[in-house]
Amino acid sequence: MLGAADATTPTSRRTAPPAWLVVALACAGQFLVVLDVSVVNVALPSMRADLGLSAQGLQWVVNAYAIAFAGFMLLGGRAGDLYGRKRMFLVGLGLFTLASLAGGLAQQDWQLLLARAVQGLGAAVLAPSTLTIVTAAVPEGAARARAIGTWTAVGAGGGAAGGLVGGVLVDVLSWRWVLLINVPVGAVVLAGAVRLLAESRAGNGRRLDLPGAVLVTAGLATLAYGISQTEAEGWTATATVVPLLAGLALIGVFLVVESRTAAPLMPLGLFRVRAVSSANVAMFLCGSAMFCMWFFMTLYVQNVLGYTPLEAGLALVPSSLAVLFGSKLAPRLMPAVGARNVAALGTVVAAVGFGWQSMLSVQGAYVTSIMVPGILMMLGAGLGATPLAALATSGAQPGEAGLVSGLVNTSRTMGGSLGLAVMSTIAAARSAGSGTPRALTEGYALVFRTSAVVLVAGAALILLWLPRKTSTS
Repeated sequence: MLGAADATTPTSRRTAPPAWLVVALACAGQFLVVLDVSVVNVALPSMRADLGLSAQGLQWVVNAYAIAFAGFMLLGGRAGDLYGRKRMFLVGLGLFTLASLAGGLAQQDWQLLLARAVQGLGAAVLAPSTLTIVTAAVPEGAARARAIGTWTAVGAGGGAAGGLVGGVLVDVLSWRWVLLINVPVGAVVLAGAVRLLAESRAGNGRRLDLPGAVLVTAGLATLAYGISQTEAEGWTATATVVPLLAGLALIGVFLVVESRTAAPLMPLGLFRVRAVSSANVAMFLCGSAMFCMWFFMTLYVQNVLGYTPLEAGLALVPSSLAVLFGSKLAPRLMPAVGARNVAALGTVVAAVGFGWQSMLSVQGAYVTSIMVPGILMMLGAGLGATPLAALATSGAQPGEAGLVSGLVNTSRTMGGSLGLAVMSTIAAARSAGSGTPRALTEGYALVFRTSAVVLVAGAALILLWLPRKTSTS
């Protein structure tokens, strides 16, 4: 189990810090990397005006980060197992902080996109270590379930807070500060981690599977690019079909390589563990529907309702609080109701919220078009994510704790990235290239309706496939 993952941890010369402090540091790192998935959303119109980004370029401000984040996360998780979770935490956070500085100072669109991709790489090294550090710091049982709930809540809160934080920074300073703010915060967390975190590793001496990491990242990125091309070219155009086929081929080669290498990045046998395979598929499916919420909600309130970036951020505060409440409520429900049932409940609640949101209009009222459906969507997201993470990590062997942690983050983030590419295409096809408020609203409404259908399918999958119990419940 995860608690045994750190049997090789050397004894610290200092008194071990309280578990809550270790959890707080790890959660701070997770907050930063998830915050940067969403914080740029309200800044996108300002970035476009300043750097001359195209509509597709705006999508890639989000996806360059998300794809690098998801594509290299398996490598980051395995590196933590082999070379030390604290070391990878520091390396990832350092790289993330430096890339944030470069992005904030970017003068051309390609510089911003490159910085966002490097940010994603740093996040991929950092994020798996955050979950492993949390689970290693707290004994298995109810206390660990609460710790995972805190980690989930902080991560979800990072995504939720992005709109408000970004809105304040864009209105008061400029879009550049949605990236530059990471520099002082990252420096503080780095200093605390150097002093307080203890090193741990699996200690099995295996080498990193770098070819596997390159193949899976290239495959997923190419696939996402192909999907994004459908917005302008259509599904049958050569510019769309070639990258789609190339992406699928690269992922196929990755699976072949993983089945034959002595030390695979992603041991395919891991998916024979029902808790790991089912929870990650559910995480991927739900992430593909839920991730787009912040992106399209911020576009809707700014492009259709005319909100300023700050007003857009403030409008999403209730849903930000809802995801935190759901993430903290889930561990309390899991012992009595079961992790599987809590995950299904959360997914159904989110589906209701997305269905409600699909009825938005050009002159939507705040309470009925933003606040209430937003609360339902994010309450469901918070309720669903914690039991899925607990189920997935409950199936980990000691030497694979970081890998499984990385896989959980990969499933959620990659599902979100590919989902955003698909949903952007759906919205563009429905609006038929028109930028009028009515056309945009129809496109956004279809996205939320599609997401609701995906979530209903996700709830059915959870009930039929996930195991009834997890050791953390």
